[in-house]
Amino acid sequence: MNPIGQLKEARAADLIEEYQPGNAFFFATPRATWLAEGSLAVLPDAFGEGDLRSLPERASRLLAHLKQSGQSRPMLVGAVPFDPGQPSRLVVPLRVRKLEKLSMSAQEPMRTPIRGGCSIEAFPSPEEFLAGARGAIARMRAGELDKIVLSRTLRLTSPQPIELQALLHNLARHNPLGYTFAVDLPKPLPYAEPGMGQLRAARRAQTLIGASPELLVAREGCGVYVNPLAGSTPRSEDAAEDARRAEALLASPKDLREHALVIEAVAEALRPYCRHLDIPEKPSLAQTATMWHLSTEIRGELMNPAMTSLELAVALHPTPAICGSPTELAREAIAEIEPFDRGYYTGLVGWCDGNGDGEWAIAIRCALAEERSLQLYAGAGVVAESSAEGELRETSAKFRTMLRAMGVNDDEAY
Repeated sequence: MNPIGQLKEARAADLIEEYQPGNAFFFATPRATWLAEGSLAVLPDAFGEGDLRSLPERASRLLAHLKQSGQSRPMLVGAVPFDPGQPSRLVVPLRVRKLEKLSMSAQEPMRTPIRGGCSIEAFPSPEEFLAGARGAIARMRAGELDKIVLSRTLRLTSPQPIELQALLHNLARHNPLGYTFAVDLPKPLPYAEPGMGQLRAARRAQTLIGASPELLVAREGCGVYVNPLAGSTPRSEDAAEDARRAEALLASPKDLREHALVIEAVAEALRPYCRHLDIPEKPSLAQTATMWHLSTEIRGELMNPAMTSLELAVALHPTPAICGSPTELAREAIAEIEPFDRGYYTGLVGWCDGNGDGEWAIAIRCALAEERSLQLYAGAGVVAESSAEGELRETSAKFRTMLRAMGVNDDEAY
């Protein structure tokens, strides 16, 4: 029996109403909207440094086994963490529904994910982030690194349970061109409590929820599509100022260099697998409700039609857009500077089916949700030409996606 069913009479927005946290996967892309429920099978972990490298092979074996068992088109859905040594959370759902692109009216009222106030704590503090960024800039000016992406967190705590369905609705309402997701994580990774020096295991089930503007890779047949974003500036509510910021971003030497580092790395990673790559000479602009980004759409054709979307995602992950360059040196520097475990932040969210097709978005503009708390994440790409203060402002602007969806508007202090 095929677990994938089409509900032509339903609207894509109905899938948000049917989403229930606990054992579900919601994924809205510019092309389609998915809701997966239940677990037919869970991809076993391979703990240690081999977890990411062995992920495509283990996934292919599981999907092939299910095909042989009578599943006509099984698929894996879930999340892959930033750290290649930490386990992914990928499941074959019992039920999958796919509908058209999600279309929500901007006039539709926002919902209320939290009732009453909430406390907000920054970790690291803005001052600590500035110190880390200044140290990273000094290392790049000394020639140790080309780029590093540094991030920080906000922890929101509510006296009442957070309504994730309402939060998902608000995120989707403002993210029509991006990737809105909610991934339940019954086996949570450890996380660092703000202000605590050691990792603690989460006691409750968690949900990774967010509205990412960035696609890592999509594969349909032999076609490959990649859309890296790197180089950003906050938007303005004044139309003239907003247009000025967009034009300034297109001409910014610092941001163009940051973007070029990402495009070069992505192209280098893809070339061994593609007959050709179509890479525009100059980036274009991509926008969200809160940010302008430099964007390049890369298309290619696979040499080996058996290569899956998950294999491509692993070959690309992590890009300099969310880690840095050179990759291993940047990853080591992140571990030294950031006082928390990223977990699934800057990892991947998406799906891969038994034919190898799939889409994988980068898990940014997101939060790790528990019953009464949210841990928000935001990062900024730091290069030698950066200023620490500018990167702090960029993280503050990126927090606004989640803060506004939560109904928190006094975000300038963060």
